[in-house]
Amino acid sequence: METRARYSLIGAFTLACILAGFAFVYWVKAAGGLGRQDVYAIRFEQPASGLTQGANVLFNGIRAGSVIGLDLDSNDPKRVTAMISVTAGTPIRTDTQVDITYLGLTGAAAVALKGGSAEAPRLTSKNGEPPVLVAGAEAGHTLTESAQATLRRIDDILKENSKPLNTAISGIATFADMLGRNSKRVEGILGGLETLTGTGKPKEGPTVYDLTPASQFPPLEKPIKAQLVVGDPNAILLFDTQRILIRDGAGTYSHIDNAQWADNLPKLIQARIVQSFENAHQLGTVSRPLEQLAAEYRLEISIRSFQVALKPSPNAVVDLTARLVTDKGAVAGARVFTASVPAKSTGAADAVAALDRAFAQVAGEIVVWTASTI
Repeated sequence: METRARYSLIGAFTLACILAGFAFVYWVKAAGGLGRQDVYAIRFEQPASGLTQGANVLFNGIRAGSVIGLDLDSNDPKRVTAMISVTAGTPIRTDTQVDITYLGLTGAAAVALKGGSAEAPRLTSKNGEPPVLVAGAEAGHTLTESAQATLRRIDDILKENSKPLNTAISGIATFADMLGRNSKRVEGILGGLETLTGTGKPKEGPTVYDLTPASQFPPLEKPIKAQLVVGDPNAILLFDTQRILIRDGAGTYSHIDNAQWADNLPKLIQARIVQSFENAHQLGTVSRPLEQLAAEYRLEISIRSFQVALKPSPNAVVDLTARLVTDKGAVAGARVFTASVPAKSTGAADAVAALDRAFAQVAGEIVVWTASTI
């Protein structure tokens, strides 16, 4: 009998210890630990999704307490009241903001408090009831709910503007089709704008060609002892250009694209004829007109032809007239110099090569004739 009573006493003591342990754990979890706690009520006017008893309470992101109770308002189905216990001294003020946040990968809900201004008064209790914080209208909205609300608004906008959108899409399709059919024109316009504004790729200039002065001469009977100047050649406007000309069988002139002479043709011919005299060792007696130089003779050149003729076959034609005029105005001599050299093609390189050979032949003949005439 005594043994049975002893066992009953031990069992009762053990049960009391277990109950005390459960009570202690519940108190620590729900009431917030051993320190002094402040209790507040939070009123939600909308669903508090995922919030449970024992959930964390964060103040400015730092754990300050826990949720110790959740109640539904029987008079207002929309209202939820959460009781929280936070560490005493937590600076909860009248303008403290309330929200529901979701922690980490688990997505556990927690009450998030955000501190207000330092000038706002602290939130205190009235009539012995816990102070009340009112959550904002957006508190507790999850990302899913926000996305759904946004999609609903977008859907409403699309429904309200379906006809204008259809018209706009049709217009875009028509415009895209027009651009596709006129892509080359659009590219040309854009290229012109780039050129106009200087932002496009620099356009490559034409290839520039020069003439070669005569360098091979037969022995001169006597050197030129009188002073000679080579005047500016005369030419009609057709030849007073940098263009490399082509003449067809009907007598119509055109020019070679992307190719030009190094200077206007009369200036270029004058310079290369002077060099031809220099190559014939007449450097001291022949020059261009100079104001301080009173020359005994003046060589006047006229350009009659300087082009590639297409008929009967491509050939370079150079036709110049030369007149020797004395300082008294008398004509000492005059002659026409003509050369024709076949051209391989009307391409720029072949045409210029043929014209260059024809000019060198004519320039050499002018030098020899001038020396013998003077």
